[in-house]
Amino acid sequence: MTRPIPTLETRRLVLRGPEPGDYPNFRSTFTSYRARFMGGPLNAYETWMLYAAEIGHWQIRGYGMWMIHDRATDATLGMAGGWMPAKWPEKELAWVIWPDAAGKGYALEAVDAARRHFYSELGWDGAVSYIDPKNLDSIRLAERLGAARDRTAPTIDGNDAVYRHPSPDQLAGSQLAHGIEMEIAHYADPLFKPKGWALD
Repeated sequence: MTRPIPTLETRRLVLRGPEPGDYPNFRSTFTSYRARFMGGPLNAYETWMLYAAEIGHWQIRGYGMWMIHDRATDATLGMAGGWMPAKWPEKELAWVIWPDAAGKGYALEAVDAARRHFYSELGWDGAVSYIDPKNLDSIRLAERLGAARDRTAPTIDGNDAVYRHPSPDQLAGSQLAHGIEMEIAHYADPLFKPKGWALD
């Protein structure tokens, strides 16, 4: 019998398991140009199969990708969590933000919560993120989370860059952890107006 998918809450977000009603936003993103760094754009059948895999991953692995919801409106903003389909060399921390929700720090807040959950509740001793080298926004986000490129780690297909996240011991009480908390607090401040390109 599989365990129920846990719900995580942060300052601005609620992370819940993917449900059938969340599919339209997922489909809109993965059939669009936004998915160019994630094997897309996908056709309708490929998108449906991937969403089914998102749900099934929880049943098979006991962890997976949460749907990110806005606490105030319950609107879905994207997905974040753990991902390790067949042939993945290591457990991955992954994320995707819907196009109209980018640049507001949601991915940083969601991935930080997911990582803390996996480390404290599931005993993960680390994780990686597999990122297209041209996906500069995701690379910047990985670096803000403290991940560094590991050129010695096996990749999925030779075309991705591997970013290794700090271990639980490296994060505990660190300046990095405090910096992430501070940045999330800035994004939660309604008077905070970040300048420049969207970073997540």
